[in-house]
Amino acid sequence: MSTLNGKRVVTSALCCALLSLIMLGKTLAQETFFEATTLEDYLRQAQAANPDLKAFKARYEAAMQRAPQVSALPDPMLQVTSFVESVQTRTGPQENIFMLSQRFPWFGKLSSKENVATAEAEALWYAFQSRQLLLARKVATSYFDYAFTGKAISLTRENLDWIRELEPIIEEKVRGGGDINPLLRLKVEVGKIADKVASLQQKRIAQSAHISELLAVTDGTVLPWPQLDTPEVTSLEEQPLLDAITLNNPELQMIKRKIHSAEARQEIARLASYPDFTFGINYIQIGSPEVNPDTPDAGTDPWGVTASMNIPLWFEKNDSARAEAMAGKRAVIHTYNNRVNALEAEMRSSLALLDDAHRRLKLYGDELLGLAEQAVENSRTSYESGRTGILEVIDSERSLLDLQLLSWRAAADAWKQRIIIQTLVNQPIQGFVSTEKQNE
Repeated sequence: MSTLNGKRVVTSALCCALLSLIMLGKTLAQETFFEATTLEDYLRQAQAANPDLKAFKARYEAAMQRAPQVSALPDPMLQVTSFVESVQTRTGPQENIFMLSQRFPWFGKLSSKENVATAEAEALWYAFQSRQLLLARKVATSYFDYAFTGKAISLTRENLDWIRELEPIIEEKVRGGGDINPLLRLKVEVGKIADKVASLQQKRIAQSAHISELLAVTDGTVLPWPQLDTPEVTSLEEQPLLDAITLNNPELQMIKRKIHSAEARQEIARLASYPDFTFGINYIQIGSPEVNPDTPDAGTDPWGVTASMNIPLWFEKNDSARAEAMAGKRAVIHTYNNRVNALEAEMRSSLALLDDAHRRLKLYGDELLGLAEQAVENSRTSYESGRTGILEVIDSERSLLDLQLLSWRAAADAWKQRIIIQTLVNQPIQGFVSTEKQNE
């Protein structure tokens, strides 16, 4: 009996372990691990996994199914009348009446509705493109901010290590009877730099969480540091880029399709003053005649054709529909002009910020950083020989760190402005983002 109970216990334990492994496998399958460090990998992940982007694509696919619906004729109508008390006629009692009818809208009404649906679907396609570029822009700019944080942590830690290297030298001087104040100032500086490193570490976690949301990465781990290089200084002409906005920007293309939709709505409002026609066939079922059975055509079921039309009599309603359509078109045109102005202003702003980032890159990288590094070496040598105080060493180290951070900040800003310019003119980012219309 005890052996049987032992086997049951072992079997139960094995089942629990197997169930745990299955649940663990499902959990691991649901998690998304992301170890890439290049911008191309970040963009590919976002384009493939971001649920907001998938929602925009689904809206476009749904809108594409609208045109076949609105361009089709209305469903035909079948009407059946069954007499509770038959109506006696010369040829016999009427028992049932069957009527089949089809309504035909005025010429151009269905095609105008199809034009509206098609234009709205195309507008959603360009809205999907615009969302692609907006997502790529968010990912790329966040990528370079995150990369700069990595550089800031690395450089600040190096600065902290350099400052700590001075502690044995100062402690030796204090043990030899020197002033303790330089040691206290050094420890204060070490504490401040360590606090800065800790703050940057927390900033990394926050930035990683934001980027993980854009990438739809759900494992909760902190993303690895991305790559950050110094960009080459390039000169961009303003006018060709402004022209490219009008030609290529998907948001403007979307609004243009809304203008086409508004024009088609105007046509629908104009055609509302014209009638629709309905044609049908009537069939009357006659029963066996009880009176005058010898009458010619007795018991014969008659049939006939019908034609009808609605009368668009309410002119005020139709006039209001036309006025509404005209006002709607004007509103979309004003929206288009406003977005052109806003996008051109954003382009000019990005070009100015890009020029400023290039200027800072040249200033810090080619001129000031070398001088700051030389100043650090001189101040260290002077302090070790007793010709200068600890404050001069700390100031020179701090100045070098600030210039290094400013240089990498300028590099990240230059990359970010290039990304913004590329998205404004709908150009591929590092040869990856494709916004060509696909055949669905």
